[in-house]
Amino acid sequence: MTAPRAEAGFTLLEMLVALTIVAVALAACVRAVGQMAANHAALRDRSLALISAENALAELRAQRVFPPLGRARSPCPQGRLAMTCERDVAGTANKDFRQVTVRVTADADGRLLAELRGLASAWP
Repeated sequence: MTAPRAEAGFTLLEMLVALTIVAVALAACVRAVGQMAANHAALRDRSLALISAENALAELRAQRVFPPLGRARSPCPQGRLAMTCERDVAGTANKDFRQVTVRVTADADGRLLAELRGLASAWP
């Protein structure tokens, strides 16, 4: 009489458990890649908005005109991103300076992308 041989290989249950583990790991990887892409897009939008805010402040300084108090809005697109710059000019304790705040919002959903503050002088 011969001894029974041990069967080599995996059972169906073991294969299903292994496939489930692999599927969960792949789903987590896909979600992580999606989050990275969304974060990259948000960072790109904020960087472009900051460039627009810096441009608006630099343009105000280049005009060498003492800015009037109040608010002004103007479009300030960068590439394919449509944005609006809102410039708010307020007085300071020193009458020769004005505080300028530039807020950049996305036209698509109105969310604030960047805010930059600076000073404008009465002196050229």
